[in-house]
Amino acid sequence: MPSKRRNSSVSSVDSGAGLPNFVVEELRRSLLSWYAQSGRDLPWRKTRDPYAIWISEIMLQQTQVKTVMPYFERWMEKFPTIAALASSDLHNVLKASEVFGFFALGSILHLEEQAIATEFDGVFPQELESVLKLPGIGKTTAGGILSAAFNQPLAILDGNVKRVLARVMALDVPPNKAMNRLLNWSETLVDPENGRDFNQALMDLGATVCTPRNPACLICPWRSHCRAYNLGVQSELPMSESRAPLPHKIIGVAVIWNRDRTQILIDRRKPEGLLGGLWEFPGGKVEADETIEACIAREIQEELGIEIEVGDRLIVVDHVYTHFRVTLNVHHCAYVSGEPQPIECDEVKWVAVNELEQYPFPKANLQIIEALKSDR
Repeated sequence: MPSKRRNSSVSSVDSGAGLPNFVVEELRRSLLSWYAQSGRDLPWRKTRDPYAIWISEIMLQQTQVKTVMPYFERWMEKFPTIAALASSDLHNVLKASEVFGFFALGSILHLEEQAIATEFDGVFPQELESVLKLPGIGKTTAGGILSAAFNQPLAILDGNVKRVLARVMALDVPPNKAMNRLLNWSETLVDPENGRDFNQALMDLGATVCTPRNPACLICPWRSHCRAYNLGVQSELPMSESRAPLPHKIIGVAVIWNRDRTQILIDRRKPEGLLGGLWEFPGGKVEADETIEACIAREIQEELGIEIEVGDRLIVVDHVYTHFRVTLNVHHCAYVSGEPQPIECDEVKWVAVNELEQYPFPKANLQIIEALKSDR
């Protein structure tokens, strides 16, 4: 850690202590002034429609701003209102989310749209407590939507904001170990009269100036009050947290052909949970001391109630999700007997290879479809 310290006008702030009012007011003024000159021009900032802002928030949870921008505009052309989304078939919504590159978006929005339709008469709620009741929406997303749509002075705490606050306050632990403190700081700083611009400015500051590497401190409006800068440790904060290796799941997957090898059996996942509502090639987790082939035969009997003969391997697919990674061991299989039943899924269907593209699949399954096309 550098020993050289800059002269600082920052007030002494210990962990958990509050900032003096004059410092809070100066931070608000300087940030909003900077934002008026340097804020990013983003399409969802041109609207006060909570639906459009909600869509952008969900997309931004999954990828970067530059990737979201064209997909957001295309989504809004296809589903311009909550009513348009509600009146669309779930299949079409899921397929659109796949085409736009957001594979979980359709199922997330479907669950939230249902809650809005049943509990709030199809109108996006304006109260924080009500928004937090929607499935999959936490305080940061709710604060982002309500501040942007209705100018409410609510705290946000996305990755950019956590980094900015961790540096300003010289946070002495990794951010994930101080979430309450960070949330309290965000609540303290947000401008009570201008929650919309303040929160947008705070996110922009983290995205364009207070970046993870090589922060541009010399042009930062908060430099004089930033403890990390004045201690010379801005490049060392936020503190990193050692991460355990991602759990690794080995999955056996069946491409089940009918007797004349003209169609393949696929199933649709239940709407709740990861990848809810999407179609997939059936299969499941390999148990201890179980071969891939034995796993596939067992899973298909348990999930679909049919007997199959497991054949040659088609492809192995490795895919990483946020909290785990999977290896899909995919085998050609021949249907033997039994009537396919949706025992652990919502629906089963026989489809031709050239029809598979009509159905929304998880990203990892798209490699299986490409392998099937090449294998014919």
